[in-house]
Amino acid sequence: MNDGTAQKVSNALLSGAAGVASFLFSLAAFLYITELDKQIVASLVAGAFCLLISYVASERPNSESARALTALAERLLAVEDGDLTSPAPAILRETNPKLAAAVDSLFEEVRASIENAHALGMYDPVTSLPNRLHFRSEADKMLSVAGGARSAMLFVDLDRFKAVNDCLGHARGDQLLVMVANRLRVVVTAEIGDSALPRPLLARLAGDEFTLFFPEIEGLAEIEMISRRMALAISEPFQLQGHSIDIGASIGVAVSPDHGSTVEGLMRAADLAMYRAKARGGGQHCLFSEELKREHQLRVETEQALTDVVPRGQLRLALQPQMSLTTGETTGVEALLRWQHPRDGIRAPATFIPIAEQTGMIGEIGDWVMDQVAIILSGWRRQGVKRRLSFNISPRQLDRVDFFTRLRHTFAAHDVPLSMIELEFTETAAMQCSESDLAEIAALRAEGASIAIDDFGTGYSNLARLRSMPLDRVKLDQSLIAEIETSEKARVVVQAVVHLIKGVDCEIVAEAVENSAQADLLRAMGCDTVQGYVFAEPMFEDEFNAWLANADGKRSVA
Repeated sequence: MNDGTAQKVSNALLSGAAGVASFLFSLAAFLYITELDKQIVASLVAGAFCLLISYVASERPNSESARALTALAERLLAVEDGDLTSPAPAILRETNPKLAAAVDSLFEEVRASIENAHALGMYDPVTSLPNRLHFRSEADKMLSVAGGARSAMLFVDLDRFKAVNDCLGHARGDQLLVMVANRLRVVVTAEIGDSALPRPLLARLAGDEFTLFFPEIEGLAEIEMISRRMALAISEPFQLQGHSIDIGASIGVAVSPDHGSTVEGLMRAADLAMYRAKARGGGQHCLFSEELKREHQLRVETEQALTDVVPRGQLRLALQPQMSLTTGETTGVEALLRWQHPRDGIRAPATFIPIAEQTGMIGEIGDWVMDQVAIILSGWRRQGVKRRLSFNISPRQLDRVDFFTRLRHTFAAHDVPLSMIELEFTETAAMQCSESDLAEIAALRAEGASIAIDDFGTGYSNLARLRSMPLDRVKLDQSLIAEIETSEKARVVVQAVVHLIKGVDCEIVAEAVENSAQADLLRAMGCDTVQGYVFAEPMFEDEFNAWLANADGKRSVA
C-alpha cells in the first residue's frame, strides 16, 4: 500500500470513527442532560471513546499519542460532570489536530442538539410560551426566591374554544391560541408597567389552558383587577381569516400563602376556582375559598365512597305517591333514590347523582334502581296492586348501547309487564336524545310503558320535539310552583305552561306541592296531578305499604 492509499484509508477511518463517535456521544449527552440512566451515558461515552482510541492507536502508536489519548479520555469522561464546553486537550491539538478538530466539532453538535431538544421540551411550539414542564420548574424557583411574599396563580381556560376547532379546523384554532397569548401578554405588561415587582410567568399548559404566576403581588385587589381585565380582553371578538370569533375565558385565582404554599398547591386551588367560574357561566374570574376547598373535599370523598355503594348495600328507594286533583286517588308512585351513608345518614340524590354521572358510576347505580323497581312491582303484582311506579333515567344510561335491552330483560326476569313502569327523563335529556333513542322510547311506550319529562321548566325545550316525542306526562319543576301563591307573574307562567302541555295532549304533574293553597291554584289552572308534602312525603317501602293500606281503607269507608 503506497503512502497516498494509506492516507486515504486513514482519513476514511477518521471520518467513520468520528461520525459514529459523534452519534454515540450526542446520544449520551442528551440522555445525561435529560437525567436518564447514567449507566447508559457511561456506556455510550465508552463506545465513542473506544472508536477514538482505535483511530489514535492505529495512526500514532507512540508515548506522546498515549498521553494525548489519556487527556482525551479525561475530557470525554468529564461529560458525566456536565462539562460540554471545554475544548479538546491542548496535547491532542498538538499531536493530532484533525482529531482535536473532530472532538471540538462533536461537542459543538452536541450543544446544538441539546439546545434544540431544550426548546422542544420546554416551550409550546404553537405560542412559544413555556410549556407545563418549564412552567412548573420556573415557578418553583420564583416561589423559593420570593420567600414569604404573597404570590398569585391564575388559571385561564377558554370558554368556547372547541367550537372554533370544530368549525374552522385546528390550524385556525392554533392561530387563535397565538392571538390569545398575545392579548394576555399585553394585559400583563400594561398592568405591571414600571413596577419593581418581579415579572410574572405566562405559560400554555395544554389545549386551551393558560396559566400565569405572579411571584410577588401588592395585594388581593390588584390581582383580582388583573383577572377582570384579562376576562374582558379575551371577551373582545377576535378577527380570524374573515371571521369574528367570540370565545371568553374562565379564570381561577389562588394566592399564597392563604391557598397554598407550593406551586402544586396553588395550581390545584386555581384550577378548582377556574371550574367554579366556568360553572357560573364563564367570562369571569373566581377567587379560591375555603368553601370551594370543602366542596372539593366532599366531592373527592363522595366519589371514592360511590365506588362500592352498591356492593355494600347502602342504596335505598323511597316511594312518594302522586294524587289526582280530580278524584283524590293515588294514581302513581315515584321511586326516589336515597343513599344510606354510614357517616352522614340519608343523603338525597342531588348530593351524589351528578358526581355519579360525571364519573360513569351511574351505570351500576341505574342497574340497581331498575332491579329494585322490578322487585317492588313484582311484589305489588302478587298482591293485586296495579299502580304505576316511575323512576328516573340518567342521560349517561342512554349512552349505553345495551340500555333498552337490559331494561326489558330486568323486568321480564321478574315477570313485571312494562305497563307498570314509567320512565322519567330530564327536560334537557329529552330534548337532546338521538333519533335512535327516540325510536327505542317509542317502542317501549308501544309495549305499555309510560314516558314522562321530569323537572320541566329548568332546561331548554324544543317545541317541535315536545310535540313529536312519545310522551304521556310532563312534570312541572318545583321552581315553577314555589311562588304561585304570592306572585302574579309566577301564576301567569304556570298557566301558560299548563296550556302548552295540554296542547301536546299530555297529563300534567306538579312536583313539590307543599300546601293546599298551591294545590287549589293548580287545580284551577287545569293541573291533573300533584306530588309533594301536601299529599305525602317520600317513604321507604314498609312505611309506604302501611300508608297505602290506610289511604285505601279510608276511601273504601267513604
